[in-house]
Amino acid sequence: MDAATLPALTIHEARSLLDSRQVSSVDLTKAVLERIAQIEDRVKAFVTVTEDLAVEQAERADARIAKGDAAPLTGIPMQLKDNMATRGVATTCSSKMLENFVPPYDATVTQRLYDQSAVLVGKGNLDEFAMGSSTENSAFFPTRNPWDPERVPGGSSGGPAAAVAASECFYSLGSDTGGSIRQPASLCGVVGLKPTYGLVSRYGLVAFASSLDQIGPITKDVTDCALVMNAIAGHDPKDSTSLNIEAPDYTNALGRDLEGLRIGVPTEYFVKGMEPGVEDATRESIEILSQLGAEVVEMSLPHTSYALAVYYILAPSECSANLARYDGVKYGFSDREADTMWDALERTRGRGFGPEVKRRIMLGTYALSAGYYDAFYLKAQRVRTIIRREFENAFEGLDAIVSATSPTVAFELGAKTADPVQMYLSDVLTLPANIAGIPGMSVPAGMSDGLPVGLQVLGKALGEETIFRIAHALEQATEWHKMRASV
Repeated sequence: MDAATLPALTIHEARSLLDSRQVSSVDLTKAVLERIAQIEDRVKAFVTVTEDLAVEQAERADARIAKGDAAPLTGIPMQLKDNMATRGVATTCSSKMLENFVPPYDATVTQRLYDQSAVLVGKGNLDEFAMGSSTENSAFFPTRNPWDPERVPGGSSGGPAAAVAASECFYSLGSDTGGSIRQPASLCGVVGLKPTYGLVSRYGLVAFASSLDQIGPITKDVTDCALVMNAIAGHDPKDSTSLNIEAPDYTNALGRDLEGLRIGVPTEYFVKGMEPGVEDATRESIEILSQLGAEVVEMSLPHTSYALAVYYILAPSECSANLARYDGVKYGFSDREADTMWDALERTRGRGFGPEVKRRIMLGTYALSAGYYDAFYLKAQRVRTIIRREFENAFEGLDAIVSATSPTVAFELGAKTADPVQMYLSDVLTLPANIAGIPGMSVPAGMSDGLPVGLQVLGKALGEETIFRIAHALEQATEWHKMRASV
């Protein structure tokens, strides 16, 4: 097979070639590294490319394959968002604060992929400390959308989504605090899953908002997503929020029809300002689900309209606490030019953090301060409970809920950087799932003005199998997942 075509394969297609010895992991890895060398200056999806490590891991993977001991991800080149710990490889969070930080340990998800002999080709760019919706907040450079390099890839997992869409890796892992896997997956025309909170270990994920953060796969199709989830899901005693359950084999949910499923369409999710092309593609996909046998019902989730306000109290509050550890003393960037300890602390954070991170720290510190805690943080927690119960009540009569993933297609670089509220509204449809802790997937569902549109499928807590069933059925009934960015 022509080496130039290898990077465009899916995981399961590459697995078949590896197992039949038509290609080696070294072949795949070198083809991906060549692809990165050819287009990375136009996409900017990577903070770090680990070329030597990747070839070394690929050689070990080939030895494992030769023994007949291959796992589903053995020998498959992948990327990790650069907020997941990788021993011996810089983990920067795309921030000056951690620009030279090299962890002495691996995140649990990193180790679980290594256990299958996966091949790491690099670390993906992100909005600094995962705070943003466009990957323009990276301290290093903005990532560009492979479908149109003048547009954003979404965020904060913009590097991972762009890398997968541009075939610079077979899959990547992102983190999703308010839509940071699903929104860039939608804007880049790939599949992205935010699992149920606690289903995938957060050990080794650099914390943004600990009650909201969750790691999940970004892949080229739904089958690949199931294969990656099989590798990373499950209990981890190192993570106190990890659910003590045994994850199922998600590939068993694929290939099933939708007969007997009830799918809700919330009227509130066709929000003001949604682009007409996005709405049309969403409604067409919903009609396809109906034709495939699902019962589609219009319904209401009135309190999820408060999710945006709740999120921008809770997430900055948790960020304010989590980022207090960056003081210039223990690790990370440190300003050495100050005269006093307090001056050094102020200068370290002033120079080490970017504008959006500072904005959220200040928002969170204010919400937690004396005199405002009850009015903001405590009230937001109460509304969070209402939103969670609203979803629970809805899922008593529904198997899933669907909507657009993003109200717009990818917007132009710089279009929203001057107006933080407009940028925050990019996640208005994805935030509620994080508030409630439920799973959600974005799956390619059409095109608008030549740019991808994603359909979001939400399920009840631990309802990933139903989400996979619906997303795979839609995927197989359409051609959208076969389209590739032309960068």
